[in-house]
Amino acid sequence: MEAIKVHIGKTVALMNDNIDTDQIIPKSFLKRIERTGFGEFLFDSWRYLPNRKPNPDFPLNAPDRQEATILITGDNFGCGSSREHAAWALLDYRFRVIIAGSYSDIFYMNCTKNGVLPIVLPKEAREKLAELSAEEKLTIDLPNQQVISSVGTYPFAIDATWKNKFINGLDDIAITFEYIDAIKAYEQKVDSI
Repeated sequence: MEAIKVHIGKTVALMNDNIDTDQIIPKSFLKRIERTGFGEFLFDSWRYLPNRKPNPDFPLNAPDRQEATILITGDNFGCGSSREHAAWALLDYRFRVIIAGSYSDIFYMNCTKNGVLPIVLPKEAREKLAELSAEEKLTIDLPNQQVISSVGTYPFAIDATWKNKFINGLDDIAITFEYIDAIKAYEQKVDSI
């Protein structure tokens, strides 16, 4: 997992509440077994017109928002089914940080395990951040747990375990490999019995 200590990036706002995982990545695109290639289908039914041309009214299609790596959104983001593909699609599209009012528990965990930092901020803060120009960048300072912008600095909470994993770029597999010598010693002991 790629570490996030301080992330500086442009934003795009999609201020809908209750965006579910089927809207994030429709079930018709879940046939892939790799974790990559899902970004093309992120918010598919909103991003594309019936003829598969980009919907000019959808925020992610705005020409000046193409470099956004931070999504600002509403409450209860990622509700619905527990598909991990939703986090894969967000990361594959290029989002490293999501700022929402709240998340589905399973979706939140899927983000943390796949390198997408989910931040919870109050509505007032998110509304101010959503108004930032396309050229302005946010700074996500994870060690100090702050979102820093021209319209304010906003503290956020994160569990210490997840904070450590993001700062050090550790997923569950990397953590397991920290114990590789102990695992090998145990396997040798078991094999000798």
